[in-house]
Amino acid sequence: MLSTPLRKVASKLMAKFGGEVTIRTVTTGAYNSTTGTIAETVSNNEVRGVLDAVNAREVNELVQAGDKKLLVAAADLAGAPTTVDKVVISNVVHQIIQITTIEQDNEPITYELILRA
Repeated sequence: MLSTPLRKVASKLMAKFGGEVTIRTVTTGAYNSTTGTIAETVSNNEVRGVLDAVNAREVNELVQAGDKKLLVAAADLAGAPTTVDKVVISNVVHQIIQITTIEQDNEPITYELILRA
């Protein structure tokens, strides 16, 4: 299976060339009818990723100019990120707008996250 060595290589490349980021996993809980809010639990996962600007060709109905792209190794995360999760870079919290999974043999190798501050 080619996916296992690819996952290791992606993780090593992120460790060497990536910067520190925090993936903040948000888990929603029960709805509180008294306060009208939904409880949330967050857990932070420190990883390394490669950050880049979105280029003009990638701008569409969902992706805006000024958004950022973050590439992280799937092996560095406990699970796949979702659009409910957040990314913290240099104390700035970013919303995950879109997630693209790069796979081999149905195993995630990297995740490309489109972020908006």
